[in-house]
Amino acid sequence: MVKHSWDPTAPEAPGQDDESSEQAPEGDHHGERVAKALARAGVASRRDVERLIEAGRVAINGKVLTTPAVKVAPGDILTVDGAVVSDAEPTRMWRYHKPVGLVTTHKDPHGRPTVFEALAASAPGLPRVISVGRLDLNSEGLLLLTNDGSLTRALELPTTGWMRRYRVRAHGRTDQAKLDRLKDGLTIDGVRYGPIEARLDKLKEHRDGTSPANVWITVSLTEGKNREVRRVLEHIGLKVNRLIRLSYGPFQLGVLGAGQVEEIGPRVIREQLEGLIAPENMPTGDKVVPVHQPGLKPRRAPGQTANESALVPPPPPPKPKRKAGWAKPKPKAPFKGRVKAKSGKGPTVIGPRSRSGEAGSGKGNRARPGEAQAGKAAGSAKPRPQAGEAGRAKPRPQAGEAGRATKTPRPSGARPGGAGPGRSGPPRSR
Repeated sequence: MVKHSWDPTAPEAPGQDDESSEQAPEGDHHGERVAKALARAGVASRRDVERLIEAGRVAINGKVLTTPAVKVAPGDILTVDGAVVSDAEPTRMWRYHKPVGLVTTHKDPHGRPTVFEALAASAPGLPRVISVGRLDLNSEGLLLLTNDGSLTRALELPTTGWMRRYRVRAHGRTDQAKLDRLKDGLTIDGVRYGPIEARLDKLKEHRDGTSPANVWITVSLTEGKNREVRRVLEHIGLKVNRLIRLSYGPFQLGVLGAGQVEEIGPRVIREQLEGLIAPENMPTGDKVVPVHQPGLKPRRAPGQTANESALVPPPPPPKPKRKAGWAKPKPKAPFKGRVKAKSGKGPTVIGPRSRSGEAGSGKGNRARPGEAQAGKAAGSAKPRPQAGEAGRAKPRPQAGEAGRATKTPRPSGARPGGAGPGRSGPPRSR
């Protein structure tokens, strides 16, 4: 069973009704042409369907067709090679970032790579689609795809009024005043081009100031004639060396990478294309099936709605997962080279450990701070050697104690324990 799309803009071929009345059901003067019905169902293009009919591979209600001038009425069973053609899907659309080097056609007579061959290789799950407009071999950017041929013709008409916006890099010299003249339109070799809005974005002057250089221009127009942007800019002395389509009507190129394709949501289609799609072909719901492209990374997070009015940059990469305890500081090993000398008196001395276990400077044994304090209190008396220390060197005097180790001579006339000259008072007892 085949659903039939409504196309108010498609004209009927002259004499088609009389010719198709021989094989169409009696009393039925309405319906859809068989080539259009098969193309809408995604079987093949209209030209390929005509070849299938000539080969006798298409039948309606079991009767093999011999001419494509036949209409399919509601309720008819349409078969190709004996297989029943399924119902046509609702209208669907995709955004595709066409790279440079691909021709926008299904079959190229010169054998050049095409857009649809690249899509079949990169997105094998994509149904048969057709493009809205074209981009030439050396152009890149946004290319709209759909499974509805009637919608394609409606969007390509200048009466739709949809603005196409391009980013152009050209070689030459120009200014904004010269670009403003394109707003009135112009005629080149007998071909009339409509108004074009061009804005000079960036001008790169040559070093000598006189030679031409590259300029960046944003071009907006409402009609898409063959090589229109290139021919118009060449007419004013600019040679285009790069052309990128940024938008087509309300649909933007956004963050799509070269070669990536993304389906437009049903809700967006209902909002933007109301009146251009037949009511029976209008999609329902909000679910979007992501296009699987094995060789390309998706630029949108999984589960995110394909809303053209809110394109977002690619999500940040996930944080690396570390093993448990990876970020914990390692315990510090105890330092074995220096020890603290504990003493009841004096400051704590820190130094390398000597062979006997005492703290010292490493250049010889010195007096402990406690012993130095005891030496000060006892006067000039030398400390008695301890057991096992007979062969040790004598402790060195500390700073300020150089005169305490030896007896100083007494002044003449002084008595030990008594008063000196000029001093009165009782003698000091010993």
